[in-house]
Amino acid sequence: HVQLVESGGGLVQAGGSLRLSCAASESIFSIYAMGWYRQAPGKQRELVAVITSGGMTNFADSVKGRFTVSRDNAKNMVYLQMNSLKPEDTAVYYCNGHAGGSLGVWDWGQGTQVTVSS
Repeated sequence: HVQLVESGGGLVQAGGSLRLSCAASESIFSIYAMGWYRQAPGKQRELVAVITSGGMTNFADSVKGRFTVSRDNAKNMVYLQMNSLKPEDTAVYYCNGHAGGSLGVWDWGQGTQVTVSS
């Protein structure tokens, strides 16, 4: 059973950057595609980025060109680099194994809050 811990969120001004980290408790995570998801108040959780076990990436249209995703399987870590942040990026960000759409493979972690001020 993989446990996930997200970190790196915070308060940043529009145009700023943050790097989120996700630590997985077990190395089996390395065989899974991993997703970064976010949930804003009053909205459903949405998928923003996916990275396959081999390192191929895909992004939601809303973050393309601004966010990048990477992983270090040796360290059981996944990262989300967020640049040119906008107020609409404000949300709690989560990582999880990618099970399709906004579904995760494992139980959700506590997430990390990202707040972008205008």
